Amino acid sequence: MSLTKRSPFQQAFYVANTMEIFERLAWYGMYTLLASYIMTPTTQGGLGLGNTERGLIMGVVPFFLYLFPVVSGALADRFGYRKMFLLSFTLMAPSYYFLGYAKDLGSFMSIFMLIALGAGIFKPVVTATISRTTDDTNRGLGFGIFYMMVNIGGFLGPLLAPIIQKHYGWEWVFIFAALWISVNFIPALFFYKEPERHGENKTLRQVFHEMQQVLGNFRLALLVVPLLVLLVAFYAGFIGAQSTLISLGVLVSSAVIWDIAVAKHSGRISSGTPGNDVLAPGLSTPITLPWYLQKMRIGNKPFMIYLLILTGFWTVYMQIFVTLPVYIRDFVDSSDLVSLLHTVSPWLHDILTSVNIDTLSGEILRLADLYRDVDIGQAPAALKEVMRTLSALDVRIPAQDIIHSFSQLNQLTGTSAQVLTKDIAEQWSAQYRQMNPATILSIDFLMIIIFQISISHLVDKFKALPALIVGTAILSLSMLMQGFAHGVIFGGLFVSCAVVVFAVGEMISAPKSQEYVASFAPKDKAAMFMGYYFVSMALGNLFAGLLSGWLYGYFATHLARPEIMWAIIAGLGFATCIGFYLFNKHFIGDIKKQQLALKQASAAQSAEPPITAG
Repeated sequence: MSLTKRSPFQQAFYVANTMEIFERLAWYGMYTLLASYIMTPTTQGGLGLGNTERGLIMGVVPFFLYLFPVVSGALADRFGYRKMFLLSFTLMAPSYYFLGYAKDLGSFMSIFMLIALGAGIFKPVVTATISRTTDDTNRGLGFGIFYMMVNIGGFLGPLLAPIIQKHYGWEWVFIFAALWISVNFIPALFFYKEPERHGENKTLRQVFHEMQQVLGNFRLALLVVPLLVLLVAFYAGFIGAQSTLISLGVLVSSAVIWDIAVAKHSGRISSGTPGNDVLAPGLSTPITLPWYLQKMRIGNKPFMIYLLILTGFWTVYMQIFVTLPVYIRDFVDSSDLVSLLHTVSPWLHDILTSVNIDTLSGEILRLADLYRDVDIGQAPAALKEVMRTLSALDVRIPAQDIIHSFSQLNQLTGTSAQVLTKDIAEQWSAQYRQMNPATILSIDFLMIIIFQISISHLVDKFKALPALIVGTAILSLSMLMQGFAHGVIFGGLFVSCAVVVFAVGEMISAPKSQEYVASFAPKDKAAMFMGYYFVSMALGNLFAGLLSGWLYGYFATHLARPEIMWAIIAGLGFATCIGFYLFNKHFIGDIKKQQLALKQASAAQSAEPPITAG
């Protein structure tokens, strides 16, 4: 038996992988610090917003980011990949730059949405480039290399961004992100060659028609989209609970009444043809009713149910970016990691855990002056706010040290106070230094770079669904572990172990979540199904942000019981595992019937040309 020779990769393959590194470097460098930036006081250069705003920003904007590829992929097929690459970089580069100067919720979300639009254009084009520059002999290796590039960018971003932030300030995190994106103009303009395309490109009309086949018709969208808008508006505080309930009732009842009216109308001209097609008098072939005469209809029911269950998976998964950085900053003492890193490498210790003394001393002096007339030892709320503010500078100061130091500073003024403040800052930096949360998160990407191929080989022996359930359960276990990190001596090491456990669960489940779609998707529509797989990621991002904002605000901040928050998130993950199991048990028969019907329809279509109504 002769072995098939692997085809060499085309130039566009290497160019696309290079651009992916820089795009991910910009995104993860910003995104892993975003939760902390949103809640960092304005005196330190942050937005100074609360948990509700954090959940809104990190939920709504990524939701749209993962919806844009549905349309942008079709646009790329029509207008060319190079043009879409250049358009995405033109949107992202200046938006990253100006994002660092947006200081209110409205302007920040508007600019962030432009980044999401650019990233939503970039995603399907770079993936399509990899697909079209590989063949059956090298596709597996090609996508393996591509996934490696994703994680190299994901590892370097959160590793470099905290260093940039400490030495130069928050604005430079966004400036560097803009620079990374700007670098991509060079390969896109001078080295990227449009890959060869086969077959007819889809029009936007075809894209929206496919959306109805897979997701549901326009009538269903008229109910679901306003419901999502209503949810976000209620969460953001734009409307109250009573108004939300009334609006909810009006939306649902209107949809039901509309369906009843449509059923009566179509019943007068139909002989019982299912779906949105009816038999009009005098015609032997069904005609499609206009959208306003159609009943609400789910597209592919088994696939839609799978996407809804998978939404639970992504809701849990995204907590590592949305919730974990703020939790580490506010609750976890990671000084043990700082000491361990110093033992292993003093050079790395100085680079990765440095504290900006000038910034810290300036913040200490400002806070001491702010609470000069307050006995901070007798004001728990003020003391808690001081500790939280200083923790944003990667130092975790015991309450007694703050009380003692502020008492000393209150007795001094002018140069004497500044000199003492500098001494206090240097002392606190040496004794109470913390590991930046983004640096801890980079462990996840490093694990994937090192172990993904080995774990994929191991998990490849098992069917997709059992592996997906196991991986989701491991992710959930990681979330449960996070809840204990603030109550142990070696908190930094414990939370790092939880991130390692998370990485194992991710490496098992994330690839299998796509493989399972491929296993039951109709063969002639596999690409279409894989495209709409990202709808679950969009919904998962939305719900992850909204859920995080509410859980953290109530359980972590108000009740000071973050372990309950993590238990709820873990419970959602375990519930998702049960959902996957029940899905496979109850819908696998429907999927097989669906595939058989499609095969029969395809055979009939090839035997006889379709009749088109004039």
